[in-house]
Amino acid sequence: MLIQATRLTKSYKSGLTETVALEDVSFDIKTGEFVAIMGPSGSGKSTLMHMLGALDTPTSGTYLLDGEDISTLSDDELAEIRNKKIGFVFQAFNLLPRTSALKNVMLPMVYGGVPKEKRTDLATKYLRMVGLGDRLLHTTSQLSGGQMQRVAIARALAMNPSIILADEPTGNLASVQGEEIMAIFKKLNAEGHTIIMITHEPDIAAHAERIIAIRDGRLITNRNNKSPKERKKH
Repeated sequence: MLIQATRLTKSYKSGLTETVALEDVSFDIKTGEFVAIMGPSGSGKSTLMHMLGALDTPTSGTYLLDGEDISTLSDDELAEIRNKKIGFVFQAFNLLPRTSALKNVMLPMVYGGVPKEKRTDLATKYLRMVGLGDRLLHTTSQLSGGQMQRVAIARALAMNPSIILADEPTGNLASVQGEEIMAIFKKLNAEGHTIIMITHEPDIAAHAERIIAIRDGRLITNRNNKSPKERKKH
């Protein structure tokens, strides 16, 4: 089992006030699944995303990634997990401005210790995978929103992670661009990548094989999606 989340709870204290953002949430995710974690604003899905991405640890409960208890690791160990096992795709792209698509994709490899001579080849390979083989040297200012998100996906693949964790990946895109991004995720999933996507949009969640719904910090649905949405042909 790739992910085992057991009774995850996260609370925050401010003075005498305690706010529970996530309460008693449990689920498993197998290698190769495409899972959508869905919920409205304030539901706790972002808190859960931070835990799954090793950006935060639970107040109580356990989170096992590849059998390793993430909730017990130090900040340095969490950083290493993030770099090697999790590829992030964010709503705001989080790309370096005035920097080429190629260099943006190479950046995690620099931190990950990939030899310099391999970085260009790998970055080129991943940009071609997302359909940007002709945009390698374009800077972010020369790319559309959909193209920037493709660069972000290529960057997420840079260290060949166990998981692609996408936080509202279509939130800043027009619907047609959003469908194109979902088609890329489905292709990557078909090739064996585990995709976990955070979204508040039912239409986007409908692409996943399984939907986990969070409301008021609690898990309310964990169901297989019998007929994942197919991308419309344009």
